[in-house]
Amino acid sequence: MKNIVWIAISSGLLMQPVLADDLFFEATGKISTEVTIYADDGQFENQDYRTNLSLSAEPEFYWAWNDQQDNLTFTPFFRKDQRDSERTHADIRELSWSHFEDNWELRTGFRQVFWGVTEFQNIVDVINQKDTVEGLDKEHKLGQPMVNLSLVKDWGIVDFYVLPGFRERTSAGLDGRLRAGLVVDDDATTYEASNNDRHIDLAARWGHSFDVYDIGAHWYKGTDRTPQFNAISYNGKNVFSAHYQQIEQVGLDVQATIDSWLWKGELIYQDNPVEDFWASQLGVEYTFYGIQNSATDLGVLIEYGTDQRGKQANSIMQNDVGVGARFDLNDTQSTSVLAGLIYDFDFYTTSFSVKGDRRIGEDWKASIEARVFATGNSNDPAAIFAKDDHIKLTFDRYF
Repeated sequence: MKNIVWIAISSGLLMQPVLADDLFFEATGKISTEVTIYADDGQFENQDYRTNLSLSAEPEFYWAWNDQQDNLTFTPFFRKDQRDSERTHADIRELSWSHFEDNWELRTGFRQVFWGVTEFQNIVDVINQKDTVEGLDKEHKLGQPMVNLSLVKDWGIVDFYVLPGFRERTSAGLDGRLRAGLVVDDDATTYEASNNDRHIDLAARWGHSFDVYDIGAHWYKGTDRTPQFNAISYNGKNVFSAHYQQIEQVGLDVQATIDSWLWKGELIYQDNPVEDFWASQLGVEYTFYGIQNSATDLGVLIEYGTDQRGKQANSIMQNDVGVGARFDLNDTQSTSVLAGLIYDFDFYTTSFSVKGDRRIGEDWKASIEARVFATGNSNDPAAIFAKDDHIKLTFDRYF
């Protein structure tokens, strides 16, 4: 981590703002209280509880100068968890300097980048490491050190990435939920790269919008963000070790907006030392606008995910169909609800989730999330969550 911080600072993040005459500064953020209620005690050691309390803070500090052509953003994140010491952690979500010109942009430091168009999983999203102790949702990511040059052309936007420094995936500890029977020991982590977590990864992406289409194509070469887990004996204990291999991946994401329809697709081909493979995520969403002459919109969607590796795949949807519904009341409180169900054709199992949120006044937001894992097949990787059905209540205070 010391090397990664030095990369961020030495890249010019702390230059110029204090010297600029037209400096603009803004501080915002949120403090969150999270209560999780489980339907059962967990199925593994040290999981004999049904409630958990957690507090987090995510301030954001923003400076801009040079007529808004330069800005510096710093977003640290802190969490304190009642049960799981591994979930009590801190991270730099963003610490980046950005410079903007008419036809190019340069961004340097810790950043979060999202690629993808589908709802249930995004197989093209390869830049950031997942912060899995924060939850199973795809939006929880660790900040990634990078230098990103973006070229803005009439025929599209081309992004080049140099990614120095690798972030290991976070994992629940012995007292945590939503984990396997063995915990992941960070000290036992191994890498295919000879320089371990100091390997410099490279990526590029072209994106363009024309007519009703949004299209993106990417290339990535470096350390895989998704580890392979191996059960080993380490320091006299049975644990999982994470192994990060080197991969080369190309991919395509496409979205077409045709009247009330959204047609979505993601496709990747990955070359790695274990097994080269294709994977895809395809879906469609239709929105009913202004139901019964109200402001409420209802979107219904269906997606299918497949992976050439079949049951050996470590993706969420290797041969699965997902169906969902999205309600947006479009009221002053920004009330919305998203419900989804995934059925696995290989293991004949089902999982269900629903998430809703609503603003309360000017400074508060309340969210509720429920997950049910109907995993009767012990061969299904999701069977480790068989007793982790839960409801999570979150209250955010913005400032």
